[in-house]
Amino acid sequence: MSIPIPRAIARLSLIPAVILLSMPASGEDERDLIDLVPDERASWSATNLFAPVTSLFLGGPSFWYGERVLDIDTTPPTATLDLFYVRASFQKRFEQGDSPARVLLPPRVEAGPRDSVTIRVLADGYRHKELSVRVRSRESRIQIDLEPLPNSLVAVRHTYFAGRAALSFLTLEALTFRLQDNADGFAVVLTETAISQNAEETVRGVEDGLIGSMLARQLGEDLVVQVALREGSVDGMDVRSLQGYDAIRALHDFTLNLVPSDQGADAVRRAKAALGRLRSRDVEGCALGFDTSMREQLDPAELARALAPRGSFTDPYLRAALKRLGELSPDGSVVLNDGTRYRVALPIELSAAWNQASEVRGYLALLRSFVAELESPAHRTPTLRGLVAPEVGAKRFQAILDTAEKREHSCRAKRG
Repeated sequence: MSIPIPRAIARLSLIPAVILLSMPASGEDERDLIDLVPDERASWSATNLFAPVTSLFLGGPSFWYGERVLDIDTTPPTATLDLFYVRASFQKRFEQGDSPARVLLPPRVEAGPRDSVTIRVLADGYRHKELSVRVRSRESRIQIDLEPLPNSLVAVRHTYFAGRAALSFLTLEALTFRLQDNADGFAVVLTETAISQNAEETVRGVEDGLIGSMLARQLGEDLVVQVALREGSVDGMDVRSLQGYDAIRALHDFTLNLVPSDQGADAVRRAKAALGRLRSRDVEGCALGFDTSMREQLDPAELARALAPRGSFTDPYLRAALKRLGELSPDGSVVLNDGTRYRVALPIELSAAWNQASEVRGYLALLRSFVAELESPAHRTPTLRGLVAPEVGAKRFQAILDTAEKREHSCRAKRG
């Protein structure tokens, strides 16, 4: 019997709708499909016998015989999934993938009553999480939310001067850590600690006369900071740890001091000689333009923390540099931005000036010249950064330094 044309047209019009209904929902076609079906089905049981009858009460035959798919979503949206198919306490299959994912399971009739899928979720910066889902359950979609790690590395402070170096890790909570020696240096493992973007940028730019490079990697719940020392620095280098607390910022301070075998005695002699070679021209005229530009670009609070006494190995050098600045001044005093003068030849006034060192005019210019006299050209910029901006990333500090030097050069060009 022929089909009337209108009815044929009506049937043809249903084809696009059927195609659309059969297409996966938006976003699901982008999911990884992970086949977790074991090679053999579960042993035959009474369930197989009564499945046709019980399916009438469970939504139809598709409950037992239909394709079994489990959709997995996580927070954060991308995470690593370890998937284990477990039957009678034995692992039958293991697969690994990334979320979001679709997991293909055997039809319920082919699974045992205790068959389950164990899902382990891992994401950098978050606590691991694990849960189990019965294959015969009605679960078709699972949302797994991970908790952020309890501790965070907020900032890293890197200081190098006169053959010694210090690395400070500033965290929200007290650190649990361990040190591991490597052939070219050492690694610091900070357990259950994530890293902030600011700290990561600082770590990437760390290098000096002792440290060749630093790399921070988040390995699950632990943060591993690898420190590669320069050739010849590994032998005889003593690494000492110290823990403290920054009450102003409510941060825990874990510091590693890298001390050479001679305890820095030779560096002290070289530093004294370098200070003696500084002249008035290093802190006058256009050099003050450099000093002012640096002060304008750096965060006042960060600069104050860097230059104020804090028990670091650089304290004696910074104090001696401030005293030398007074010696280069005509009246033997240093001047603050507000006009206050301190005669640094007097110990009490030297201490007062040191506590306000970030406000002393010409001090940053003098430190630049001090570093230039003491360090090789390749290490001058990281050394100066460690003294005046130890928590600032290398790229940002280089931009600040370039701007200040352009201002100084412009001043000199105008003066002929």
